[in-house]
Amino acid sequence: MNEREMELGPDQIRHVAKLSRLELDPGKVSEYSRQLGLILKHIAKLNELDVDGVEPMAHPLPLTNRLADDIPSAPMPVEDLLMNAPEVEGAYLAVPKVLDEGGA
Repeated sequence: MNEREMELGPDQIRHVAKLSRLELDPGKVSEYSRQLGLILKHIAKLNELDVDGVEPMAHPLPLTNRLADDIPSAPMPVEDLLMNAPEVEGAYLAVPKVLDEGGA
């Protein structure tokens, strides 16, 4: 597959940007088209690999979780916990409302 076959048109680039919720600089559409085409070309190359007999894995290195004993200890003082909080109300973190209080 040549580079030309993988190139996306301006409308496709704008569509991908919209789906990704990215603000797109109109002057960069052709540059993004070329870059995304190169990425797709690389993915197509990876799809050519013979992976029969290769066991799927989540990570290329053998990782294990480090599980420490769950030993209760004294809690951290509230003042220390709230010291770096952007806003506090009394002994609580102040956060913006996310739910409407009105009933439906």
